[in-house]
Formats: sequence, C-alpha cells, structure tokens
Amino acid sequence: MTEENYNYRTSQKLLRNQFPGKGKLKIPIIPKFQESPGDFDDLLLIGFDKTHLEDQNHLDRMVHFFLYDYRFERVWKNPDNDIEKLSRYRAVLSPDFSMYLEMAPVMQLYNVFRNRWCGAYWASKGLRVIPTVNWGDESTFDFCFEGIEKGSVVAVSTYMASEHDNRCDQKEWFMAGYNEMLRRIDPEKIICYNTPFPEMQGNIIHVDYERSSWRYMNYERSFHREDLDAFKIGGTSSNNRDTIEPYLIGKGGGSAYGGEIKPSKPEDERFWGEPGETKYTYTAKGELIETLIGPDGKAYLEIHHTNHGFPKYHEVPHQHSIIWDQSGFHFGKEQTTKSFLYGRNTNMATWVGTNSLEDNRFKTISDFKQCMRRGGEVQFEWNGVLYCCFGCISPAADAAPKMVICQAGSVEVNTRTEKWCDTADEILEYMVGGDRLRDVITQVKVWERTI
Repeated sequence: MTEENYNYRTSQKLLRNQFPGKGKLKIPIIPKFQESPGDFDDLLLIGFDKTHLEDQNHLDRMVHFFLYDYRFERVWKNPDNDIEKLSRYRAVLSPDFSMYLEMAPVMQLYNVFRNRWCGAYWASKGLRVIPTVNWGDESTFDFCFEGIEKGSVVAVSTYMASEHDNRCDQKEWFMAGYNEMLRRIDPEKIICYNTPFPEMQGNIIHVDYERSSWRYMNYERSFHREDLDAFKIGGTSSNNRDTIEPYLIGKGGGSAYGGEIKPSKPEDERFWGEPGETKYTYTAKGELIETLIGPDGKAYLEIHHTNHGFPKYHEVPHQHSIIWDQSGFHFGKEQTTKSFLYGRNTNMATWVGTNSLEDNRFKTISDFKQCMRRGGEVQFEWNGVLYCCFGCISPAADAAPKMVICQAGSVEVNTRTEKWCDTADEILEYMVGGDRLRDVITQVKVWERTI
C-alpha cells in the first residue's frame, strides 16, 4: 500500500468518526449552546452565501443554512475553509441539509449525519453552534433528532411549511415533527425563522424573515471565483440567478414539490371547477378563452380565440392540452382546434372575469420564468411597443417545443424581431428597445397572460 493510499483511507474526510455519538447510528452530538447575555436580543440571521471575511456590518447576526444544499455543500467537503469567516459572527446554525419527504430514507439519514457532524466539528474548533432541526415523515423520527442533547437551544424554519406563492401550507407535516421534537429534545429555546404557527408551543424566539433577508443588508457583494464554483448546480453557475429573488430561503423540508397547488391570482381559478364545466375568460382586448374542466374538477383543455399578437404561429382559434403533475399545471403543445369546435357541449358554462393589470404583473423574475416553463402566453408593453413571448410552441410541426419572443403585429414583424430560446433565461436577455428584458420585466405593462 502506498503512503498516499494509506493517508486517504485513514483520513477524517473519509471516515468522519472522530465524534463517536451515541446509540447504534453513532450520529455526532452537537454540544449544548452556552448562552451569553444579549445572544437573542433583536436577533437577525444571515444566509451562509452572504457571509464573507470583509463583512463588518452584520457580525451581530447568526449564520443560517436555510438555502438550497448546493449553496453550502462546501462546508461538508472542505469543513476547514470557512471556519475563520464563520467564527466572526454571533453564532452559526448547523447546516440544514435537505430532508424532503420524497428522498430515499438513506439520504435523509445521511443528511442528518452531515448536519450534526459539521456542527460538532465547528464546535470543536471553538465556534458557537446551534443545531438546526429538520425531519421527514414519522419514519424519520427515530434518527432525525439524534445528536442533539436534551434541553438544547435549537433552530427551525416554517417557511417551506407556510402558505406562499401558489402553494398551500404543509402545516400538518411540520407540526407532527415539531411536536415530536418538543417531546424528545425538550429544547430550552427554539429559534423560529419565519412566522411561527399559532399551534407551536415552547420558548420561541421569532426571527423576522423579511428583516433578515438580503433586502435589508447594507452592502452589495461582488462574487469571487470560489463563490461561482461553490454555487453551481447542473453546470449553471449562480450568475444566472434571479436578481429579484436571489435565493429561496426555507427550503429543505416537507415535499420537494411544495404544498398542494392553488390559484395564485384570480384568473387562475378558471383551472378548477365542476366536472364537465366550460369556463369563459376574456383578455383585456375582449378575446375569448374557453377552459374545459375534466371529471376530476381540473382543467384538461383550453381554447384561445386569439393569436396573442403572433399570427405567424398561432391560428384563431387554437387549443392547448393542460397537463397536471406534482409541480402543478402547464400547457402542452399547441394544436389546431377547428374540427374540435363542432358538436361539443358547452351548455354548462361559467364566466370568469378578466385579470387586472396588477394581477397580470410579474412580481419577480422567478414569476416570469415559471410562467414560461409552464407554457404561458404573454403580451406586454414597454415604452409604447407591444411584445409577445410564448413558453411552449415549435418552429416546425415536428420540432421539440421551444420558447419565443418577438414584437407583436403582422407576420412580417413577428419574423423580423423573433428570437427562439431554449430557456426563460435566454428570453430575459432579449432587448426591448434599449433595455434588457431581465432589467425591466417587473415594470412592463402585461396586457395578456394565460398562466
């Protein structure tokens, strides 16, 4: 055996056994947090991806890891690299590696181990560490609370469990694990990032989500090379991220898909109804959209009596199948509808009002990107010029669906100004006059939006 091979097989980066833990699983134990006066006064948190050695403005915050895992995998792979930086803050929460309900059980166990190992390691290096607690369903309760001493201070987040965007809450899942945590750990204090549910018992320290967010941080950080390398996922680095919502806080628990989908704006209510019902919606220009409800009470087909300002590729009328999956609903590829229109029963019909301009407005870049991914059809105005973009059409009948943006108008105008794209990020690079769409998408006047 070579010395290199011996050193590798006996290294702590491989074995991770310097903290023996207790019980059969030997999950490392994070020592109890030793509270100092003022530790929890007006407490704010800072995301790990916002910390850096030059920071002088936020050292009174505690560092959290309620982020997507790829933003902090480095603390597991190279646990020494960030110790100097983290030691400067008030305290550090142990990294919240995900515990999604859909995860394989062995991955949930592995992520609990990584959470506790990092916390125990940092504590051994003199950092002040508070364990972050997360859980899956009841089958995880035998290991997800291990490595935390009874009576410890702990941290949780209700963000993913709360109702937000177009998702219902996941309170039932959260409260089942929370109450089990109270029984098994009996924590002295519970840091709760985001608004606590009224049913939550215990000595809760509520940390305001908004006041802790990037919006209230008084510096603008430039990215270093190590940040770009650390924040890659699927080969796409974070410099393509959403500049309005730079990261989602509160991920990592409950369903990976979020709570049950629900209408996010008034017009979305047309996608739910009575079996066999047809709903009528009108665009701001008075053009009809028919939504057909299937036997499960969800829309399965929509007929658009408009070309959305894009006559080159849209017939009047045209139809879209509506596909439902765990991520929600989206439009299928466009189809011709003329033969379909004859002989169908539309006796049972409901009129649904038109969206207001405020309903249609894109609140964030993420909102626009989701609309495109779901096959949405959008007509918007910027500096007096109308534009169209579509999330699910093809340049040829047998081609794979793509996204396209162009100026609205005649076939000639469509052709001269169109740009075909594979992703919503590409559409956001389109120039609308002298402005990049990414920079103005939350300011444009949206006249028509189908999703």
